[in-house]
Amino acid sequence: MTPRQITVAFKRLQKNTPTPTTELNYQSEFELLISVILSAQATDVSVNLATKKLFAAANTPQAIKDLGVAKIKRHIKTIGLFNTKANNIIKTCALLLEHHNGQVPQTREQLQALPGVGRKTANVILNTAFGQPTIAVDTHIFRVSNRTGIAPGKNVLAVEKALLKSVPDRFKLNAHHWLILHGRYTCIARKPKCAECILSDICDTAHSYH
Repeated sequence: MTPRQITVAFKRLQKNTPTPTTELNYQSEFELLISVILSAQATDVSVNLATKKLFAAANTPQAIKDLGVAKIKRHIKTIGLFNTKANNIIKTCALLLEHHNGQVPQTREQLQALPGVGRKTANVILNTAFGQPTIAVDTHIFRVSNRTGIAPGKNVLAVEKALLKSVPDRFKLNAHHWLILHGRYTCIARKPKCAECILSDICDTAHSYH
């Protein structure tokens, strides 16, 4: 896509979904952090089902740390990699209590120092919880960015850098959510719904799926 087409694309995405947000259910920055840690290689629906029970039992760093690994596992056992995630959550809660007064830190470096928090998770927290114009690249965003030509790249970091360079500043805060939603419901992996896509006329590859 040309820079002008990219602007057009985000204007259309904005018009289609004026106030996009995450589909994870959360009531605090801490709950969002735990939800995003759990969401790795899992659907938002499955995470929401698990956290509904988990957060009813404990929804602060101290409460979850007190709950212990075994009980956390029972709450999240329906989610992939639940053993590793349970251990990471306990360690993360301990670090939050020890170094951050139980609060979720607001810098990438501090976030990525928490067990189970990689660059993508940190970007989601910075964007969704703290309103920073970061763009977390998951499989949906990677696919949409490459297919449409908005920000081609060989790996997630390359696509993230390309998006930060190509997305106009006024769209950066919500770009992450718009692209995820587009990839989740329209530009799907196996058979993209080009016929009903609002970007098909300016997409680099739409014609190849007709």
